[in-house]
Amino acid sequence: MNATGTSGRPAESVWDYPRPPRLEADSRHVVVDFAGVRIADTRRSVRVLETSHPPVF
Repeated sequence: MNATGTSGRPAESVWDYPRPPRLEADSRHVVVDFAGVRIADTRRSVRVLETSHPPVF
């Protein structure tokens, strides 16, 4: 079964991620705002992938 996520890319299963964690370069535009202040804005982020955990940047 191939599911598609809201981004249009195939959905990922957290159970397929490795252990120990893997770092993966990602070129998506990541913006982090906190309390009305921009604290991060990059197109050179890193995703951390670990079994049973959602990916984080």
